[in-house]
Amino acid sequence: MLLAIGMFVFEIPNVLFDQLKRRRSWRHPTSERVGARSASQFAGVGDDNLTLTGVLAPGVIGRKDALEDLAAMADQGRSWPVVDGDGFVYGAYVILDLDETKREILDNGQARLIDFTINLQRVDDDEGDTSATGSEVRA
Repeated sequence: MLLAIGMFVFEIPNVLFDQLKRRRSWRHPTSERVGARSASQFAGVGDDNLTLTGVLAPGVIGRKDALEDLAAMADQGRSWPVVDGDGFVYGAYVILDLDETKREILDNGQARLIDFTINLQRVDDDEGDTSATGSEVRA
């Protein structure tokens, strides 16, 4: 297992990703001052976003309907615990968007390759807190 979003598992029979990008930020609002640099104050943690990119090759690596399963999860508008294969709990995330690019189209309209990008945003407050999902995750 590479990673799980809720009960959706990224693994060979399902779908794989080849890149995980995490972007975290911290808030430092500023106030303008005359004749000096703006004053800055630390206001807490900001966004925590994950981006997964990969290629689905239906019938070779992954199921052709795996991305539809992720879209159905996003349709629910819920947050989901995200846990990697080492048991690291990232927290509770919502699925913001899912991009698909179909390539190498066969004569029946089916794609041999589907590039995808999934963007997730963290919605819980504490590391490992899954209270927003109503379930516990144990690593």
